[in-house]
Amino acid sequence: MSESNIHAETRTEFGKGAARRIRRAAKVPAVLYGHGTDPVHISLPGHDTMLALKHGGANALLTLTIEGKEHLALPKQIQRDPIKGFLEHLDLVLVRKGEKVTVDIPVHVIGEPGPDGMVVTEQSTVSVEAEATHIPEFIEVSVEGAEVGVQIFAKDLQLPKGSTVLADDDALIVHVTHAPTADEVEAELESAEAEAGIEREEPEAESGEAAAAAEGGSGESSTEE
Repeated sequence: MSESNIHAETRTEFGKGAARRIRRAAKVPAVLYGHGTDPVHISLPGHDTMLALKHGGANALLTLTIEGKEHLALPKQIQRDPIKGFLEHLDLVLVRKGEKVTVDIPVHVIGEPGPDGMVVTEQSTVSVEAEATHIPEFIEVSVEGAEVGVQIFAKDLQLPKGSTVLADDDALIVHVTHAPTADEVEAELESAEAEAGIEREEPEAESGEAAAAAEGGSGESSTEE
């Protein structure tokens, strides 16, 4: 996993107003806690922090320099603006080298299945116990050439040494099913609509008078002068 070095500043102002002022200065308010210590309120450089999280993901290991001392931390909670996506606040937890932590690791499926195969990901993340300084960024699962019916369970996942999957061995992660044909999709759609009581509207046939008018209408007016 990647490690990012970030210079943080302690802060003494709190509340929504203080948080807005920090964000206007292109910084991110954050709280650092863990190992029985009192929470430390800090502000982080917005650009550097955004890059660290973009590169390392939700489990990015951060080396924070605070008043000349270095601290290792992992994101515990990340709050983003729901519209613009910028960082609003971070909760960070202190970790130590060699310490075991439990994190959720994303599953990355690569490759294309065999003919008529469709990949279904049952679990997009997997709970893993790993050393705080050696957390895998993702777990790679290959389905290249996999035939219909192939199943990949938690026990089949390949992790770096020192990491352990915490899910049950028989937990289904990815499987390859038969890709439905267009007719099967249409039949399933009709069945779902029938169960929901939805009737498909058929195009109405033109009445004899309307058809005749459309075909041979003269456009003459019957209005008398």
